[in-house]
Amino acid sequence: MKCLVAVLVCMVLAEGIVKIPLQKHKSMREALREKGVELPDQDPALKYQADEFAGSANMYINNYGDATYYGAISIGTPPPPPPSFQVLFDTGSANLWVDSVYCNTQACNTKFNPQQSSTYSGKRQSFYLLYGVFGYDTVNVGGIVIYNQEIGLSTNEPGQKFVVAKFDGILGLSYPSISAGGETPVMDNMISQNLLNADIFAFYLSRDNCHKASIREGQQGSMLSFGGVDNSMYQGQIHWTPVTSETYWQIGVDGFQINGQETGWCSQGCQSIVDTGISMLTAPSQLMGSIMQAIGAQQSQYGQYMVDCSQINNLPTLSFVISGVSFPLPPSAYIIQHYQNGYQFCSVGITPTYLPSRDGRPLWIFGDVFLREYYSIYDRTYNLGFAAAF
Repeated sequence: MKCLVAVLVCMVLAEGIVKIPLQKHKSMREALREKGVELPDQDPALKYQADEFAGSANMYINNYGDATYYGAISIGTPPPPPPSFQVLFDTGSANLWVDSVYCNTQACNTKFNPQQSSTYSGKRQSFYLLYGVFGYDTVNVGGIVIYNQEIGLSTNEPGQKFVVAKFDGILGLSYPSISAGGETPVMDNMISQNLLNADIFAFYLSRDNCHKASIREGQQGSMLSFGGVDNSMYQGQIHWTPVTSETYWQIGVDGFQINGQETGWCSQGCQSIVDTGISMLTAPSQLMGSIMQAIGAQQSQYGQYMVDCSQINNLPTLSFVISGVSFPLPPSAYIIQHYQNGYQFCSVGITPTYLPSRDGRPLWIFGDVFLREYYSIYDRTYNLGFAAAF
């Protein structure tokens, strides 16, 4: 899939930990039992939800090599605790799927077994994403418990890209219109089940710096919030812009500047998809040559664009104008520094896309290169916000 290529840059098995101290609190079931009230058996996941997280949740997620941002969720209702799965949190897709016992390919490691969950119910419909089947079960995301959540259970994950991935599935956060099989995304079930104070979620993506050191475990420090924003993750004002297509998180781009000078490349309007599942900044293919020329990058024999590491501070700042506000990317944001066998080399974290947006305008993709600079807020009242990240 599109979001997994960059995982090959750094290969480390990281243990994702949701830093929500659920096990340290008396469960809701236990507290009610002491008062003579017994919850029904189909509601066991309430054991793992502390009162203080009702309506919102902040969960730490892992950053693996500045290429993948993933964290732990739990699925099903076996004896406690329910099994944990590492999932990529992806604003560029809409489905939730995980490895399952039906999958026998090398990529399937941590497998969900529906026969071990008393709350699982099956569905005959299959899905095309990874050749799998759909089912329903209880899902816990950062302490927010979603009932009857549709889940894709993979039966086949071909190729090597899933083998090296550091996660067991994907949790899609885009709009239901692009959901495979017409299934209801996690966010939509949170909304319909009145689990959130506000119908928003937000990302803070940290820098792992694994390119500057030996390969190591995925680093925490990135944050995913549901139902609210974390004011400690950004500074200054939040700037809002409307969503232009309720498919992906797509927005309009009014201008593109190099060192503060308008290029005119988006004078007729560009579009951009904001995608946490893409590690790079993706530019329209027809602009790629001009951008690399402005940066002074040279293409290597392997197709990568490279720059002299000693010249990083002299490279231009690239800026996007969105709803009248300029969002700069300094060279420290779009240049990736690598260290290998005692040698340093620097590549440009920008790749081309050859597809236009659905309305035919030049299409950018704001992947993690952009999103590490800006705290991003996704409001299902059809607005997307950016603020300077700490």
